[in-house]
Amino acid sequence: MSVMNIPQHRARKRFGQNFLEDNGVIDNILRAINPQPGDHLVEIGPGQGALTSQLSASACQLDVIELDRDLIPGLLAAYSVNPRFKLHSADALKFDFAALAADSQPLRVVGNLPYNISTPLIFRLLENAAIIRDMHFMLQLEVVERLAATPGSKDWGRLGIMAQYYCQVDKLFEVPPEAFNPRPKVQSAIVRLAPWRESPWPACDAQLLRQVVRTAFGQRRKTLRNNLKGLIDTPRLEALGIDPGARAETLELHQFIEITTAIHG
Repeated sequence: MSVMNIPQHRARKRFGQNFLEDNGVIDNILRAINPQPGDHLVEIGPGQGALTSQLSASACQLDVIELDRDLIPGLLAAYSVNPRFKLHSADALKFDFAALAADSQPLRVVGNLPYNISTPLIFRLLENAAIIRDMHFMLQLEVVERLAATPGSKDWGRLGIMAQYYCQVDKLFEVPPEAFNPRPKVQSAIVRLAPWRESPWPACDAQLLRQVVRTAFGQRRKTLRNNLKGLIDTPRLEALGIDPGARAETLELHQFIEITTAIHG
């Protein structure tokens, strides 16, 4: 497979651009996504079309979201002949993903996400999990490790807890800096986020859970007793079998859900 040859573009630091150019890595990503005819894919930040070429050729419906206006003429020249291709000149952080799912077809979201927007964008997409079938992202390795973290590790925190509440999270493989132009100074990795078809916790108030987790990790070195004192008292934590003197990173996801349920009443 070769990358579609669209006009060369100097990567812009303010957009966090690092263009994927390694054909072997591109093939591995496409095998992981496995686009099928009839799928509705949304590519965030297509850049110079490293993935777009094969996604567009898969007979799927493809919406791409690109912020850098200088890249748009090349993308349109290469792909607009496809009637199932649509380009949105927009900021993904402000984009209305629900508008794309108006036909009730679940979205499959893919993208090489710049570090500076990856975490807020993932939180935004998690809030739209009900209309998303799966997400495949290239991210900085440390972000993937936070998404896939387990309790007790330094990476376990708000991002991983909320991602795992909404989705099954799988780290697929790592990508070295030399796969990009320009080369980033960090390792990257591919992650799959697949929203639960039926939530394992249907009675949990997701908005309240977000507040509990954010508050619990507000000051990581402090205990649950101190961080959560405005939400739940020590006797009620003890009644749940949770040590008030523990720190937030020691709790498992189901324990945060139990705290949320107890507060919700």
